Amino acid sequence: MTEAMEYDVVVLGAGPVGENVADRARAAGLSVAVVESELVGGECSYWACMPSKALLRPVIARAEARRVPGLSQSVRGPLDTPAVLAHRDDFTSHWKDDGQVAWLEGIGARLYRGFGRLEGAKRVVVAGPEGDEQVLTARHAVAVCTGSRAVLPDLPGIARAKPWTSREATSSHKVPGRLLVVGGGVVGVEMATAWQALGSEVTLLVRGDGLLPRMESFAGELVAEALTEAGATVRTNVSVAAVERAGGTGQVTVVLAGGERIEGDEVLFATGRAPRTDDLGLESVGLEPGTWLKVDDSCRVVGSDWLYAVGDANHRALLTHQGKYQARIAGAAIAARAQKVPLLETDPWGAHAATADHAAVPQVVFTDPEVASVGLTLAEAQAAGHRVRAVDYDLGAVAGASLFADGYRGRARMIVDLDREILRGVTFAGPGVGELLHSATIAVVGEVPVDRLWHAVPAYPTISEVWLRLLETYRG
Repeated sequence: MTEAMEYDVVVLGAGPVGENVADRARAAGLSVAVVESELVGGECSYWACMPSKALLRPVIARAEARRVPGLSQSVRGPLDTPAVLAHRDDFTSHWKDDGQVAWLEGIGARLYRGFGRLEGAKRVVVAGPEGDEQVLTARHAVAVCTGSRAVLPDLPGIARAKPWTSREATSSHKVPGRLLVVGGGVVGVEMATAWQALGSEVTLLVRGDGLLPRMESFAGELVAEALTEAGATVRTNVSVAAVERAGGTGQVTVVLAGGERIEGDEVLFATGRAPRTDDLGLESVGLEPGTWLKVDDSCRVVGSDWLYAVGDANHRALLTHQGKYQARIAGAAIAARAQKVPLLETDPWGAHAATADHAAVPQVVFTDPEVASVGLTLAEAQAAGHRVRAVDYDLGAVAGASLFADGYRGRARMIVDLDREILRGVTFAGPGVGELLHSATIAVVGEVPVDRLWHAVPAYPTISEVWLRLLETYRG
C-alpha cells in the first residue's frame, strides 16, 4: 500500500482557480499539493480566454481602425491569417505548461500529475500517467477546482459528426470555408466574430429570439447587427434537430426542426457547460457525481467542514476572473479556519464572503462592438424585488465616442435603486467599452451613492463622459 503524503490543503485542478487557491494558502503558510490531469493553467490558458482573445484582438483592432479617417484606407485588406494563428499559438505557449509549472513550484506548492479522486474525507488518490498511484491526505481542506466542460446536446448523429466545441474553436489551425455556429451566448458570438473575420462564411443558429440572452437586450441586438453587416448570417428562433456527417469528416449538415438542411464544413456547438465532477469520487463523501456543488459564500460545500468547490464547479459565476476571486476568498477562509481565526463569511463584502458572485459579476464580450456589464440587468433587479429605474444613453452622442470612431454606435444603461440611490447594474455596448467596465464595477461594489458619483468628473473628451450624461439623464 502506498504511504499517504500529508498536506494542509489538497487542490484538485491546476487552472487559474486552483492556482489561486494554492497561492493564497501558501501565502498563509499552509502546505499545498495540487493535482492536475491535463495542463497546468487549465482551460483559460489553452482553450478559452487567452486563445480566444488572441484570435479576436486583431479582428477588433482592424474593425476600429476602419472607422478612423486617415487610417481606414490602410486597413481594407484581409487579415494575415497565418500570423493571427501563430500569435494565438504564442499565447497558449504552444500548449506547453512549463512556465506555469515553474510558477506553481516557485510558490512552494507540490504538483502531482495525474487524475485525483476522493476516497473518503480529506483523502485523495492520484492515478499517475504511468499507472502509478499516490495517496494524499489533507489536514484542513480539499478544494475541488476542476472547472467545467462543454456540453453537446443529445441529437441524432451528433457523435458521428465530430462537431467543434469551444476547445476546437479556439485551437483550430485551419479556417473552415463554412462554419455553422449553434448557440447565441458568449462563446457563440465571439467565435462567430473571430472566424468570420478570418475568412469563414459563418451562419449563427440561435434557439431564442436574440443573442446574449442573459444581458440587456440591446447588447445582443447591436452584436447581431454588426455580425450581419460583416457578412455573417444570423438566424434566430430556430432549433437543430439532427446533425449528419458521413465518416466524421468532410461536409457537415445541420437539420433544423422544420426539416430545412444547412451545409457547412464545420459545426460549432456552443450550447452550455457541465461540471467536471463526474469521476471525482464524490459518492465516497455522500455527494452525487456529475453535479454542481452547492457552497456557502466562503466556497465551502454545504454540509461539509473540509470540502470546498471553487470556480465553475460551484456554478455561481462561470467566468475565469470570478473563479479567481472566489479562490482568493476560499484561500483566506481555509487559512482562517486552519489558524482558528474568526471568519467574516456572514459579513457581506467581508474577507471571507464572495458577495460579488451575487451582486457584482463583471463580464466583457469581446465582439465588435464590445459588450461590458456588471451587476443586475433591469429584469434581474425587478425579479429580485428592487424598486429600480433604467437610465439609458446613446454612446454615439458622447464627444469621446465620435472621436474614437466615425459612425460610432453604442448604448449605455445604468440600473438605479430608487430606495437606496445606488447602482444595481451597468451595461455598455459599443467599440472600446471593455475598458469602461471597472469604473462601473467599483460603483456597484462600493455602493457609491448617485449624489457622490456626480462629483466623479470624467475627463474630456473620453468615452467615459457617458457617466456624466447618464447622471444628467437620471436627474432630468
